[in-house]
This record gives sequence, structure tokens and C-alpha cells, in this order.
Amino acid sequence: MKSYKLNRLFNSSSGNCFDVAIDHGFFNEYSFLSGIENIQHAVQTLVAAAPDAIQLTVGQAQYLQSIPGREKPSLVLRTDVANVYGKELPAKLFSRMIENPVEQALRLDATCVVVNLFSIPNEPEVMDQCIQNILKIKPLCDHYSMPLMIEPLVFQVNSSAGGYMVDGDPNKIIPLVRQGVELGADIIKADPTNDVNDYHRIVKIAGNIPVLVRGGGKAADEELLERTYRLMQQGVKGIVYGRNVIQHHNPAGMTKALMAIVHDGANASDALMYIKKVKEEYQILK
Repeated sequence: MKSYKLNRLFNSSSGNCFDVAIDHGFFNEYSFLSGIENIQHAVQTLVAAAPDAIQLTVGQAQYLQSIPGREKPSLVLRTDVANVYGKELPAKLFSRMIENPVEQALRLDATCVVVNLFSIPNEPEVMDQCIQNILKIKPLCDHYSMPLMIEPLVFQVNSSAGGYMVDGDPNKIIPLVRQGVELGADIIKADPTNDVNDYHRIVKIAGNIPVLVRGGGKAADEELLERTYRLMQQGVKGIVYGRNVIQHHNPAGMTKALMAIVHDGANASDALMYIKKVKEEYQILK
């Protein structure tokens, strides 16, 4: 039953999930490696901060799963690799799935697999490849009772945004999210909207499928925490943040702050205190 794995992914008290994504090295972009150059250290830092899950690739999952004990975060396994990021794109773009994705996830004891659904201006072939990836993995996920997280991503034009800044237009996000649900997502991981107050529309279009919100671009602490709080008030079931955590000067403190919002309902100002507190505790230990 997929519910057994979902029980390991979503917090038993709040019913929500905070997944820290550090699978960025899969995409062959130098700038994506900031904060995760030493992936083992990054994983250890996050494990100590205790988010619900850490998103990794087949080559890096070892650093999480080799840690002894049963309290460590769950593994969310990235199953597709693409070359669609960066301001200067190669002549041919692709989105390709790893071989035997669900079997590899099972061997790595993952609780969930994640696959992209790209919407890139003037690149319909990449979207077609994403849909083919989903059509391939969905029956396998059902057969092996592996939850499937689909990640609908609406891109801005690469030349202006480098392919990593989201297009927060809800009229573009909503149909792509709905397509992900129609294709069989068990979880949706979606872009934030330009106006955070519009996000209830994303939750509504997903129906009974839980929505986790991507981190989007880098943001100041106060802005990120306030946005997260307001998102949680609109019915989202959690967040999947990467750069805003691992590239933060205090990733453990930011993790604690976001966990307070996601699981305890803390507001932004109260959560901000966790960043300062964890930093002070670290300096004392040091």
C-alpha cells in the first residue's frame, strides 16, 4: 500500500511534510552546486536538523541511507535528469528517466519518487518527453506501491531567467498542475505563485492530491518565512525547498524555522528566532 510509505513521508502529528531537495547536481550546472559541494556534509547537517525528507539522486542516496538508526529523514528519489537549465542552452534538450526507476528506489528504501513535468517556452518536445517519463513510471509505482511525486515546472524564457526562475502566473501553473494530477500524481510539487494569496487556487485544482510548494528563487529570511506561513494557511501540505536551505549561512537553523511553520503553525517572526537560536547553540558547541 502506498499509504504505508506516505506515513513515513508526512509528519504523524501535523500531517504535513518538509522535504529538503539537494538533488541539484543531477543537472550539470555549476551554480547549482553551491552549498552542496561536500554532499556528505550537507546530508549530515540536514539529518541533524531533522526535516521529514531529503531529496537525492541514485548516486547520492547512500549518504543518507548509510546513516544508522530509524529517526533519519525519509528518502525522496529523483528519477529524471535534464539539461534544460542555464541561460545558454545546448542545441538539443532532453529529459530522461533513469533505468528501472522504481526498482532502484525500492533498493534504496525510498519512500517516494519524483519526476518533472516541464513547460518551457518554445520547447514542446521536452514536455512530451516528460509526459512519456510519467506514463512509463506511473504503472510501476502502482505495481510496487511507490508514491509518485510529479513536479510541474513553468519556466520563464531561459535567456532572461536562466531556466531556474519560475513563472509564477497561476493561469500557467494551474493547467500544468491539473495535468500532473490527471496523469496520476500521488503528490504534486508545484511552483509558488507571483501573488502568494493566489495559492489556494493551486490547492483547489489538485483536488484531494496533497500539494507541496517549491522554494522558487533565493529570498531573504523574513520574506521566505512569511511566504511559507501564508502558503500553509491556504491548505498546502508542506514544502520542498532546496537552495533557500542548503545555501543559507545557517542551514540547520533555517530548517528548524521552516519546520516550526510547517508542523507547529508558527508565524514568520516566531520562526525567525530558530535561525538565531541554532546559530548560537552551534557557536557554543564550537
